[in-house]
Amino acid sequence: MIVRRLLALPSWATDVRVLAGQSGLDRPLETVRATLDAGDEPGRGELLVLARELRGTDWQLDALLRRGADSGAAGLLLPELEPLAATRMLADRLAMPLLVTAARPLDLLVEARLMLAAPDLDRANLVLATHRALGERLRSPEEVVAALRELLRSPVALLDDRGEPLAGELASAARVRVDEPVPQRVDLDDRVLLAHPALLGGPVLWVAAELSGADAARADVVPPALAVAAGAVQRWLLANRLELERDARSRTALLGDLLRVDGEPGADLRRRAADAGWRLGGWHVGLRIGVSPTVDTVARTTEVVRALRAEQIAAVVVEHGDGWTGWVTFDQEPTAERVRTLAGRLRAAHKTLRRTLGAHLGVGRPHPRPDGLAATIAEATDAARLAATRPESGHFLHVDQLGMAQLLLEWTRTDTFEPAARALVAPLRDAPGDLVRTLAAYLDAESSIAETAAVLGVHRNTVAARIARVEQLLDVDLSRPDDRLALHLASRAITLDD
Repeated sequence: MIVRRLLALPSWATDVRVLAGQSGLDRPLETVRATLDAGDEPGRGELLVLARELRGTDWQLDALLRRGADSGAAGLLLPELEPLAATRMLADRLAMPLLVTAARPLDLLVEARLMLAAPDLDRANLVLATHRALGERLRSPEEVVAALRELLRSPVALLDDRGEPLAGELASAARVRVDEPVPQRVDLDDRVLLAHPALLGGPVLWVAAELSGADAARADVVPPALAVAAGAVQRWLLANRLELERDARSRTALLGDLLRVDGEPGADLRRRAADAGWRLGGWHVGLRIGVSPTVDTVARTTEVVRALRAEQIAAVVVEHGDGWTGWVTFDQEPTAERVRTLAGRLRAAHKTLRRTLGAHLGVGRPHPRPDGLAATIAEATDAARLAATRPESGHFLHVDQLGMAQLLLEWTRTDTFEPAARALVAPLRDAPGDLVRTLAAYLDAESSIAETAAVLGVHRNTVAARIARVEQLLDVDLSRPDDRLALHLASRAITLDD
């Protein structure tokens, strides 16, 4: 035991100040003893508690400090007073902790002796206090973090499987080894980071605390309290997951019923849609987000909704097969400009989702009424299926980008077109810089340098240089519609074939 650990006890942390001798807080502590006499002789590992005030006797304190340093004592606790500066300087020089308190010294002594006599008592008290604070009812992660933060008087956070805070804040959250789902302790320069996993068969969450100063000496006491808090988080996650799965099944069943309706839905189906907050009237633009079959769509729905809301897209999102089906509803038929704006926002949301989900996304055309909802969702599903095989489009397709071009592309797959296409772009195939794919992506992006750079994952200056090289090698002007059409079809045919 060391003196620093003693200062982490609740009453000592609140009522005791370190006046001098800070560098000696790691002195071994074996016992705490009270005395009325400043002339007492402190023993090795002993923290001496003066139980009465001393006035005008600084020389006695100086002598006591020297005797304590010589004998290997742990420190000295005084009733609230301000020793002379020379006394404080002596304590610093001897590395003898000089502590003061305005509380009753004997009360502090009792708490210290209890800790020394039963080292597990503090741990047990903290675990009991954590159980009481969290109680038996379900508590949200925010409530769990707040309760634990108040008990520990230290920063506490709930971290996701990437180490990012979901609730609370933590300066050193990135130091948690999220790929090792076991209790962890990380000793930093001025603090200790503790983390405990909350496991529930999905992404691992972490309850983490950051202890600094005197509280860092209490690091061996805190882990069981983190385990209790992690258990509370697990209970909330389980209850929340059951609720989400029940809602997901209900939403998926309702969507299936709507898509199977031929004509106007009946009163019961309209009521169920109203209960779910789904509008059947107006004009709908469907969207389909596809992912790998290994993705837990129920658990990741919140992530999808968050990405859409970040782009100001108020969409209905339903877990459906390997992904999500959704739509945006307009009061009136949307203009072409509004649809293009929506598609641009969906593309931005899709880029966000691809960082963690590897999703492909398709967007349908606007259609009115309930039967139009089924039509636009069917279009979005077809577009998503095509998008899954098109890295050059960023795995994103809007049906409006297909139309006649898609029919022409079917023709480009014929035996008569393919040799001509390969001959047309032959100068690009042996040149460095993946010029054929760059050209296809550039024309897919309606000649947008920035969007092409985002799709290819390169700098926009790189795209500009490649396009200039394409024009030079082929002796064409990509601002001319005829040149763009011919090269678009040729590059598309070759990239699809390859």
